[in-house]
Amino acid sequence: MTITVETIKELRSLTCASIAHCKKALEESGGDIKKAVVFLRKHGLEIAAKRGERSAKEGRIDFYIHIGHKIGVLLEVNCESDFVARNSDFTQFTKDICMQIAASVPLYIKKEDVPQEVVEHEKDKDEFYKNHCLLEQPFVKDPSITIKDYLNSIVVKIGENVVIRRFVRYKVGE
Repeated sequence: MTITVETIKELRSLTCASIAHCKKALEESGGDIKKAVVFLRKHGLEIAAKRGERSAKEGRIDFYIHIGHKIGVLLEVNCESDFVARNSDFTQFTKDICMQIAASVPLYIKKEDVPQEVVEHEKDKDEFYKNHCLLEQPFVKDPSITIKDYLNSIVVKIGENVVIRRFVRYKVGE
């Protein structure tokens, strides 16, 4: 099957992957866009894992104040270079994560952050992680992916290690 430019563009708009990665994914999947998306996600996880070992000492602090000024979020996200910290995709990612935190009230960033004594009393640990760990939550703008998937897609797109370092969520009266 021949891979058309339109098919590559469609896959690129769905995944934000590079043109070369889209073409390779379509070739590997025989032109099937759904299979190509799965291929890119798997490939993206491998790339993110390799980049996860690199030091992320740059980044940005972002914030979100909800309408009515009753909820606010302060967030630190790190990357490898100040150039990436100013990148529009990176800044959109930090804004999206701030809104996610405001909307979904996570208590921890990842599963490993949850103290063992908190988890041992839970009947359904997976549901607890999904509700209280930011990376395990469905993304509010696209519930078909998790925040971890969104983070991995940014790592692949930008080409640097990206780490959600810390956040604080404030609500009036809490």
